[in-house]
Amino acid sequence: MPTEILIIGAGKSATVLIQYLQNKAVENNWYIVLADGDSKVAEAKWNQAPNGHAVGVDINTAAERQALIQKATVVVSMLPPTLHFLVAQDCLLYSKSLFTASYVDENMRGIAAEINAKQILFLCEMGLDPGIDHMSAMELIHKIQAKGGQITGFKSHCGGLVAPESDNNPWHYKISWNASNIVLAGKSGAVYLEKGQQKTVAYSHLFENAPSITVPLHGMYSYYPNRNSLPYIDTYALQGVTDFVRTTLRHPQFFIGWHAIVQLGLTDETTISSKENGSIHDWFKHHLAQNKLTQLYESLLTNETIKTQFDYLGFNSDTLIPPHLNSPARIVQWILENKWNLEPTDKDLVLMMHELSYTLNGQHYLVQSSMAQTGQNASYTAMATTVGLPLAMSVCAYLKGLIPLTGLHIPTHPSIYTPILKSLAEAGIVFEEQTMLR
Repeated sequence: MPTEILIIGAGKSATVLIQYLQNKAVENNWYIVLADGDSKVAEAKWNQAPNGHAVGVDINTAAERQALIQKATVVVSMLPPTLHFLVAQDCLLYSKSLFTASYVDENMRGIAAEINAKQILFLCEMGLDPGIDHMSAMELIHKIQAKGGQITGFKSHCGGLVAPESDNNPWHYKISWNASNIVLAGKSGAVYLEKGQQKTVAYSHLFENAPSITVPLHGMYSYYPNRNSLPYIDTYALQGVTDFVRTTLRHPQFFIGWHAIVQLGLTDETTISSKENGSIHDWFKHHLAQNKLTQLYESLLTNETIKTQFDYLGFNSDTLIPPHLNSPARIVQWILENKWNLEPTDKDLVLMMHELSYTLNGQHYLVQSSMAQTGQNASYTAMATTVGLPLAMSVCAYLKGLIPLTGLHIPTHPSIYTPILKSLAEAGIVFEEQTMLR
């Protein structure tokens, strides 16, 4: 039986992964099946390459899904996170190893013992963030510890941004990944460690007064803390640190406008009744009045940055809202997808920086390790590259016997991160370090 790689999902972030695996399939005489809910999308992405074919699949139909998974050697899920578990259950049923870029959730943890018993590998969080962040952080942590350093603080920052040469709107932002994740980001608030104290920030304050850092060669960016950072203290075996936070980077001016968006309840997911032939202006005015936010809105507009940003989004537009959009969050997502879209020649930018404080021989040090990747255009984005490449490379490393692990894993083990970081460096994704005395 030839080695068969099943890729489920041919969306925007799968482009680079597909092409990388297409090339490796030819080199290694592997076969690929690329499946998507839209067969035309799959066929366009496959582009008549050798050593494989594209098919349509209804992921919610067990028979269709299982027919593909049963034949595969390994499965790569590029589906939205909510659908991974359907695939995971079938991979477990048929003893197939599974690779995803998404977070390990409670469902996946619930079958960890069965994955282990079947002696297959489920490798999750294998994209950019999570993914490259884990691998580069663990390599740095292990390197500091190997020379006797005691790590006291850990900060990890990452952002999918717009490249300066394509930055031409007052939000200094364009969408290079899942738009709904951008709109709903931070909904659960954030928990992190600062100076030995646990800090909790509510969603309503998450984007307020965002602190800033300088990324070498790329200038100043602001950040907000991601979800609950504290479980990663155990993940990275950094018990005893006094500072620990994982964050998302944005342009400083982005936070001014987005905090206003949150204050005005525009990311609310509560279902509303849609007006037939209702305009953005009518909906927005009604939303403010119904929620007693008109006065707040008028006060926010005294800030010139917010006024310019809101004018750009067109909240006073007569454009009709599609009737199926039934919540403020979905309406705002639709507006942003039109206003923050990458034009065909636009370039995105991915930035990542780790800041580790440590002591060694009585001295206090700070090491900054940073990576930057600029996209080629709207099709070949830095986001697709940094999400797709580590996932694709992990599949190749596993099939070549370079990853000997079984069970449920994220890429914190040297046997995973060592070969993948080497392959990423060969592809031009490298981290630059600078260490300074504190």
